Amino acid sequence: MARARAAAKPGGKTTKPDAKTGKDDLLGYYRDMLLIRRFEERAGQLYGMGLIGGFCHLYIGQEAIAVGVQAIKKPGDQVITGYRDHGHMLACGMDPREVMAELTGRAGGSSHGKGGSMHMFSTAADFYGGHGIVGAQVSLGTGLAMANRYRNTGNVSFTYFGDGAANQGQVYESFNMAELWRLPVVYVIENNQYAMGTSIERSSAETELFRRGASFRIPGEVVDGMDVIAVRDAAAKAAEHARAGEGPYILEMKTYRYRGHSMSDPAKYRTREEVDEVRKTRDPIEHLQELMARQGVADDAALKAIDADVKRIVADAAEFARTSPEPDPSELYTDVYLEAAR
Repeated sequence: MARARAAAKPGGKTTKPDAKTGKDDLLGYYRDMLLIRRFEERAGQLYGMGLIGGFCHLYIGQEAIAVGVQAIKKPGDQVITGYRDHGHMLACGMDPREVMAELTGRAGGSSHGKGGSMHMFSTAADFYGGHGIVGAQVSLGTGLAMANRYRNTGNVSFTYFGDGAANQGQVYESFNMAELWRLPVVYVIENNQYAMGTSIERSSAETELFRRGASFRIPGEVVDGMDVIAVRDAAAKAAEHARAGEGPYILEMKTYRYRGHSMSDPAKYRTREEVDEVRKTRDPIEHLQELMARQGVADDAALKAIDADVKRIVADAAEFARTSPEPDPSELYTDVYLEAAR
């Protein structure tokens, strides 16, 4: 039964931009978030048309997190996440054409049409995959951090998971190893408050998820995940901690997804009024747009030009995904095993 909740407005530490945040930075964040929003809206349309099959989890509402963390990421730092992954792919710089074509299962996709929504991967973009098993990526992301420490690369693993995955056992095994060996990993909890359809108050005894590392002596903090500047600044602090050899750090990003858990979820466990209230008062794109307007960064004409360019990119990606050929049947036998060098 749907019910209104006081947590409908995600809270956390909100940081206002200072003189170091330039006009180009703000416009870049705006464009990147808008690209994710328009891409996901079009993906939802293609799913409704039957061009995308299987599961499809949209990132609408959570754009500030992927974009804010990406803003401080250094080359070689890894990103790994769960199955709500399209936004992360785009934030990492993957080609929208290849991402959309992968969603439609076409040969032009980033995984040649064999991975689909939840299993894309690009080492060129330092993106180590979306993963379909809840919480499985946390152990893998910890392994990436272990490799960074072993090789002394100076890189950080940004390992994302949601409030639902926060209750998985392998998460705590990973926390223990990461702190024990002081691994350079930032755990980013995207707390959209409903997991797969159950509110955090009904599923978690401890609802302040940044505290989940306390028994392992891992520091953490809560962040307004609807504010790209707050996300960026918190991520910079956490990455510096990990990069300096101080071990893992936990960031709980308080956010909100506007759509259901997946395209097949009608989200009847919450009210339409709750969703509308968050859209009206906390939307990350509108928040940044208002901020830029107050600072005189961009007028309506400039923002409309960005929107038009983003729509053109997304329309092109959708057409490419629709017209790209399906994989040849022989592709069933490729990329199954890594053949060892003889």
